[in-house]
Amino acid sequence: MSKNKSYKIFRESFLYNLICGTIFSAFALICIFPFYHLLISTISDSQFVEQGRIYLFPVGLTLNNYIEVLRIPNLGNAAFISISRTILGTSGTVFVTSYLAYFFTKTNMWGRKFWYRLVVATMYFSAGLIPSFLNNRMLGLHNNFLIYIVPGLVGVFNMVLVKTSIEAMPAEIEESVIMDGAGYLTRYFRIVLPLQIPILATIAVFSAVGHWNDFFTTQLYITRPQLFTLQFLLFEFLNQVRQAMRQIDTAAEGMGMAGNVLRPASVRLTLTAVVTIPILLVYPFMQKYFVKGIMVGAIKG
Repeated sequence: MSKNKSYKIFRESFLYNLICGTIFSAFALICIFPFYHLLISTISDSQFVEQGRIYLFPVGLTLNNYIEVLRIPNLGNAAFISISRTILGTSGTVFVTSYLAYFFTKTNMWGRKFWYRLVVATMYFSAGLIPSFLNNRMLGLHNNFLIYIVPGLVGVFNMVLVKTSIEAMPAEIEESVIMDGAGYLTRYFRIVLPLQIPILATIAVFSAVGHWNDFFTTQLYITRPQLFTLQFLLFEFLNQVRQAMRQIDTAAEGMGMAGNVLRPASVRLTLTAVVTIPILLVYPFMQKYFVKGIMVGAIKG
């Protein structure tokens, strides 16, 4: 290979890498900037945030927004409830959903097609909010921590994903342990689960995000402050700030204290950061499984 040809290949490769690197770097900045803007807004003066004067750097640096949020009564207990709900709810959903999906892969299951179609039909049809509310009350789930866990144990869409993944597994693997007398539970825990980690990690992320972000369940079924979730408590705090601002905004400006008054916009951004950052920390640990798991069933053959 001549020297000129080698130089041409190097130059084309360098230009290609430079262009691709520039495009992907710009795309990464576009994705990261909203989170950066969120963080600098939470440590900026409330008055400047309300006026929309925060661009690239914080203005009027302060931690007052976080201090006020940390002063919310019952915050620690609400955080404990949210974390407990997320861990227990996600674990229960992954186990029940995957175990149900495993049984639907068995051709000798009685009425398999009927039960599978009945379960899948719930993806498209539901009783509605009021019948669901009345049913949960009759089951004794009102003001009960189990309201956060039991109704979401089976995720039909997630079950379909797991079922597809299990069916793609070579049947010979499971047949080899059947000859040794292994039952369904043994096969499930010893064979199926270890081979389905990517898809289980994927549905675990879906479930964890849903449990962590939900506040509507608390609003419907919970009246005891001891069972309030973090998201519901912060939602109520934001509503209180909005109501208070309507009453004190004029008086605060007249006293020259407008810059120190907690504003709804800054509170909303601070609460967003508080509830978003913890769940974002989960993604780096699940990323290596997430892409592989979500692509299950996308390619056949």
